[in-house]
Amino acid sequence: MTVKSNHVTIKGTKDGLIFLLNDQCEFIDLVEDLRYKLEHSHQNILTGPIVHVDVKLGSREVSDIQKNELLDVLKSKGNLLIRSVDMPEAELPESNKNTVTTMTGMVRSGQVLHHEGHLLFLGDVNPGGSIQCTGDIFIVGALRGMAHAGVDGQEDAIVAASFLAPTQLRIAEVISRPPDEWENRESSMEFAYLQDGVMQIDKITNIVRIRPDLSTFKGV
Repeated sequence: MTVKSNHVTIKGTKDGLIFLLNDQCEFIDLVEDLRYKLEHSHQNILTGPIVHVDVKLGSREVSDIQKNELLDVLKSKGNLLIRSVDMPEAELPESNKNTVTTMTGMVRSGQVLHHEGHLLFLGDVNPGGSIQCTGDIFIVGALRGMAHAGVDGQEDAIVAASFLAPTQLRIAEVISRPPDEWENRESSMEFAYLQDGVMQIDKITNIVRIRPDLSTFKGV
C-alpha cells in the first residue's frame, strides 16, 4: 500500500482556499502530493462555483518553470482560480484604493467571479460566464460573457478587454447590450465607460483622458 506524504496542506477560509506547500521536501514529491490531493483525497473541492486559491511556498525558492508547473496543476482544475502566490521574502502590498488584484484562469459558462475592488484578469470570460467587481475590470483576454463593474454604484468604473465582444456590459446600474457587429470590431484593446449616463466604447490608449487616476494604478 502506498502512503501519501503530507507535503500539501489545504485550508479553507471564508473567501477561498489556502494551499500551504512544504518548503523542505523535494520539489518532485511536492508536485506529486499536490496532484494526488486534487485528484483523490480532496476531489470534493473541485465541484461547484469558482474557488479562489492563495498559494504559499514558505521559504522555498522556485524557478519560473517550477512555479508554472505548480500553477498548471492547479489551473487544470476548472473551478480553481489562482489569486496569489506568496514567494520567499515577498512583501504584501499596502491596502490602497488604487491597487489592482491580479487573477488568472478562465470563467466558464455558468460561473460567476465576484471581486471586491479593482481586478486585472488574465484569461478569457466565455459566453455564459460573468465577472462582477465593485471597481474596475481589466481583462487580458477575450470577454465574450458578461462583465459588471462598479456593482455598488460606482459610475466612474470601467470595463476593458483585449477582445471586447460581451453578451452584456454593465457599469453601476447602466446596462448595455452590444450590437451584432461587435464581433467584427478591431482586435485592439478597448474599454467601456459612462459619459452622462450613457455607455461609451473607446480604445485603451485614450483611457487616461477619461480616468487620469489610472496613470498611478499599481498592478496594471
